[in-house]
Amino acid sequence: DRLFAGIIAISGLGALTFLFTSLSVFFLEKDLDYSLRRRRMEKRIHKLKHHFIICGFGRVGRSIGRELHNTGRHFVAIDIVEERFEENIDKFPGLLYLHGDASDDDLMEASDIEDARGLFAVTGDDSRNLMIIITARQLNPNLRIVARAQELRNVEKMRKAGADVVVSPDFTGGMRLASAMVRPHVVSFLDEMMRSDKNVRVEEVPVPASFPPTPVGQMRLRSPDYILLAVREEDGAWVFNPKVDHVIQAGNTIIALANPSGRAQLKAHLIEKMG
Repeated sequence: DRLFAGIIAISGLGALTFLFTSLSVFFLEKDLDYSLRRRRMEKRIHKLKHHFIICGFGRVGRSIGRELHNTGRHFVAIDIVEERFEENIDKFPGLLYLHGDASDDDLMEASDIEDARGLFAVTGDDSRNLMIIITARQLNPNLRIVARAQELRNVEKMRKAGADVVVSPDFTGGMRLASAMVRPHVVSFLDEMMRSDKNVRVEEVPVPASFPPTPVGQMRLRSPDYILLAVREEDGAWVFNPKVDHVIQAGNTIIALANPSGRAQLKAHLIEKMG
C-alpha cells in the first residue's frame, strides 16, 4: 500500500510539475511574442517623419485615421483597449499602433513624438485628453495638437494646457445642423467630396521660407489634380481667388482643392520655383 501510495504521490507531483512548466512556457512565449511584436512595431514607427499620432482609437479616432489614410498621410494609433486594433486591422492595412495609456511619457516617446507633425487627443474622457495634451506639449513644444472635448466647460482648460484647437461635438453638431438647413447644396457637395474615391479635399500647402516672391501669373497653380482657391498671408489676411499679379511669398499658405497627387505636385512646384 505504501509503495502504491508513493507511486501515486510521485505521479501527482510529476503531473503538477508538467502542468506548471507548460503554463510557464505558454505565458513566457506569449510575453516574448508580444515583446517582439512591440519592438518590430516601434522600429517601423521610428522610420516615420512628419506623421500624426491619434490618441484614442474609438469611433472618432478611427474616422480620423480613415481620413489620414485616404489622403496619403501616415499615422500611429494609441489606445488603452487593444481589441480596437485587432478588430480594425483589416480596414487599415499596415496599421501602426501602440497599446497603452497615451499620457505615459514612454509610450509617447515610442510613438516618435519628436518627429511627429501633429497629435489628436480624442479619447472619450476629457480628463485623459487633458493629460495627453500636457504630456505631448512637454515632449514636443512645436507639435500641433487638436483635442476633443465632451464638455464645453473643458474647452478653455484644454487650450490653456497647450491644445491648438479644441473641438466640441455639441458645438460642431449644431453648426452642421444649421448649415444643412440654410446651405444644403454646399453641405451636399462637401459630403460627396468626402465620400468620393477620388479623395479630393480642400488642402493647405505652406510656402517654403526661402521661396522668392513670385506673381501668381508666373506659377502653375492649376492642373487636373489641383485648383488654387485662396492665399493666407503671413499677417493672417486672406486673399480669395487671387489675381495674376498677386505676389506669393515665403510665409504664405496656399489653399487649394486637390487630391493627394495634386498636393504632392503643388509642393514639388514650389520647391522647383526655388531654383
